[in-house]
Amino acid sequence: MSLDLIPRTAYNEDHEAFRQTVRRFLQEEIAPNAEKWGDDGIVPKSIWPKAGELGMLCPTVPEEYGGLGLDFGYNAIVDEESSYYGRVATGFSLQSDIVANYLVSYGSEEQKKKWLPKMVSGEVITAIAMTEPGTGSDLQGMRTTAKKDGNHYVINGSKTYITNGQNADLILVCCKTDTEIQPAWKGVSIVLVEADREGFKRGRNLDKIGQDEADTSELFFEDVRVPITNCLGEEGKGFIYLMSELPQERLSIAVGAQASAQKAFDDTVEFTRERKAFGKPILDFQNTRFTLADIKAKLQVGWAHLDWALSRHLRKELTPEEGAAAKLWHTELQWEVMDKCLQLHGGAGYMNEYAIARAWRGARVTRIFGGTNEIMKELIGRKL
Repeated sequence: MSLDLIPRTAYNEDHEAFRQTVRRFLQEEIAPNAEKWGDDGIVPKSIWPKAGELGMLCPTVPEEYGGLGLDFGYNAIVDEESSYYGRVATGFSLQSDIVANYLVSYGSEEQKKKWLPKMVSGEVITAIAMTEPGTGSDLQGMRTTAKKDGNHYVINGSKTYITNGQNADLILVCCKTDTEIQPAWKGVSIVLVEADREGFKRGRNLDKIGQDEADTSELFFEDVRVPITNCLGEEGKGFIYLMSELPQERLSIAVGAQASAQKAFDDTVEFTRERKAFGKPILDFQNTRFTLADIKAKLQVGWAHLDWALSRHLRKELTPEEGAAAKLWHTELQWEVMDKCLQLHGGAGYMNEYAIARAWRGARVTRIFGGTNEIMKELIGRKL
């Protein structure tokens, strides 16, 4: 089953041609391996260059750095199709939608030339390390430090819940380069740390309730020395950079949530049409039809809003509050759809052999990462 392409206003013919490439990749490269990767708890690094060959990684990177110089719509299509397929969280979106933008926007010429071509090809896998064991959405409260020692930083601290943590070759580490300055956000910088640096260690691949194949990890930094030239952009501007890039990250989450919700709905319609109770299909019961009709109406609204937000973002007009609102609304819709669709599966919905069970587990995190939905409400509320 494929994502039913109702007329979309955010995309053009080139976008839709690219969509077919993404679908073939998912069918040929991801589908045959999904179950094994879930059991292994990690997607192998070998799949990344295959995605890179097809232009699926970091499509917005300018041509002079090895990319295709395309718009975010191509990223969104990868996100939509991958989320609609639903069985594997590859980590591609973290690299394409988030990390690449930081390097393009704030990286030095040397950093761009060194890292971006390898990110586009899939030779290098990246992560961004924000969250710490004692701090979640409060980035100003981070304790990881990068202290100057001659022409180097010495980094100490730990991070947790880091996507691509086991596979990453390069980590963008959010840390305090000034622990005395007030307000605290002025002391935050982003420093590039190569995974082969002495003193850097990966912790365990964390045991999650969903997205079993995603390598989400703890990272430790013990006197890790990196040259000062590894600072991304200006020292002390890290928090500003983070705030500037979050609207795209949150829109990316909204895109995935909407497509995931659509997949759950489509699967449930098919299930209730085939499964019988009291001698007739479950779909013939009014409660089932009304529940699904309500979901269908909300999904229709969701796609219209998503195209509005995507179009705004492609014109560089999407505000931080609008990005937060998109993340809030679409992930809340995703959870509502997942829960109702699982209920319509009855006992089968509680069995991991059914797609709805895996989707339901995997969806729970979207209201948490990228900033919790409670924080989204706070961000929107501040501008009232």
